[in-house]
Amino acid sequence: MENNKLQNITGKLWSMANELRGNMDASEFKNYILAFMFYRYLSEHQEDYLITNNVIDVPAGSTINDAYKAEATGDDLTDYLADISSMLGYAIAPDDTWISLNEKIDNSQVIPSDYQTIFDNFNKNSELNKEAKHDFVGVFNDINLGDSRLGASTTARAKSLNRIVKLVDRIEYKSEDGKDILGEIYEYLIGQFAASAGKKGGEFYTPHQVSKVLAKIVTSNFDDTTKSVTVYDPTMGSGSLLLSVGNELKRVKKAGVLKYYGQELNTTTYNLARMNLMMHDVAFNNMNLNNADTLESDWPDGADEKGMDHPRSFDAVVANPPYSAKWDNTESKLKDPRFSDYGKLAPASKADYAFVLHSIYHLNNTGTMAIVLPHGVLFRGAAESKIRKTLIEKNYLDAVIGLPANLFYGTSIPTTILVLKKNRTTKDILFIDASNDYEKGKNQNVLTDANVDKIIETFKNRKDVDKYAHVASFEEIKENEFNLNIPRYVDTFEEEEPVDLQEVKKMLIQDDKEIAALEAEIEEQLKILGV
Repeated sequence: MENNKLQNITGKLWSMANELRGNMDASEFKNYILAFMFYRYLSEHQEDYLITNNVIDVPAGSTINDAYKAEATGDDLTDYLADISSMLGYAIAPDDTWISLNEKIDNSQVIPSDYQTIFDNFNKNSELNKEAKHDFVGVFNDINLGDSRLGASTTARAKSLNRIVKLVDRIEYKSEDGKDILGEIYEYLIGQFAASAGKKGGEFYTPHQVSKVLAKIVTSNFDDTTKSVTVYDPTMGSGSLLLSVGNELKRVKKAGVLKYYGQELNTTTYNLARMNLMMHDVAFNNMNLNNADTLESDWPDGADEKGMDHPRSFDAVVANPPYSAKWDNTESKLKDPRFSDYGKLAPASKADYAFVLHSIYHLNNTGTMAIVLPHGVLFRGAAESKIRKTLIEKNYLDAVIGLPANLFYGTSIPTTILVLKKNRTTKDILFIDASNDYEKGKNQNVLTDANVDKIIETFKNRKDVDKYAHVASFEEIKENEFNLNIPRYVDTFEEEEPVDLQEVKKMLIQDDKEIAALEAEIEEQLKILGV
């Protein structure tokens, strides 16, 4: 779908959504409109399944929804729901489909409790497929149907929800070639909500171009011969970074399976991620997402409720963790295998290196990891200095990439990408200073496609580029006492043109003459005035 058409659709939707949300914060209102978009997607995805597989006989002059209502009743309903769930991982009853809900709204038949009933039924039916229930159960649980900002009474709140449903129903979700683009619209809206949510926006969304850089880095060693790939994001937010990796993999490899793994602490954001991946056609059996505190709850070992073993390590790891977050660095964590090899724990007030060590622990021996962090990780002392030195001595650190300031929602600080690998054959480290390459936006700076391509090309070539990149030897790093501050390695200083002192002298003499002439003229005028 053309980008300008996508922006036209989402622009209208965004404008109408802003009118509907009234005094509700954008970061909260997103939960309603995005949830109903997902519900519509699930319902229409189920409808496609019923039609494509001839599950329902549709009499002439009838619709698939009417036929589903007529056939799936009584004991037959149980059989239909079990069949649908076995294939899709979830099932929606005839009275709860998107079409049925809209028909009730159009006929003024919706009662305040209907929405709770619909979501309760969805949860119940999602229990039918034991392998998929982890992916679907509770996905709508944190939609606050009783929020007073939707309306002062249950009836008023139901009417507000009705208006949101009708707004979502008006979305044009097919491109000109018939492709379903609801997922693209969903992702675009997440970005819009993040931009409007201020500081909270950074908690659930990584800007697309930054995601693109990380994704291109961690997929740079894959090709068509790669049979399967696992990608892990320990602080996945709404899943946009995972999806960016998926998009890049589709460009570099044509066969095989991609499996997505991720953890997210915030339940609402975790639900967004589940929705986001599925709306981008990620099958439930190709994703394994957890609602957990990554630093406290390591990726679980052993078989999960799907009967699948969790891999302890992954082919690609990407992360944009909360910057300098607080964490519980009690001494007992030194026994945790993620942190035990480094002698020190990240400070309680700055968990940045805790996320680094968690991520590298889960990277396999042939994979690549890329993580976005504040610049302080490059040069801060004490425990962080010890961890940084150990990472370099283990020969894990592959590249340090400096990004421009003000790229992210909620913070204007410049950031850096650390690239780590376990199978390095040389001990040098590539430094790239991309801090001055960006396009100035209204509220945030933006990386252009050209900026992204320059970073990736330099990363792949791994050669010095004047005032942009430098490959530093281990001895050079050691001489700098393992301080990785980028200006120590990449000199971006621009010399000023030499000054012609003789020309300056001539200009000063000329200025003195002009001043003298002006003073004489003023004195003459004062004499005329008798002053």
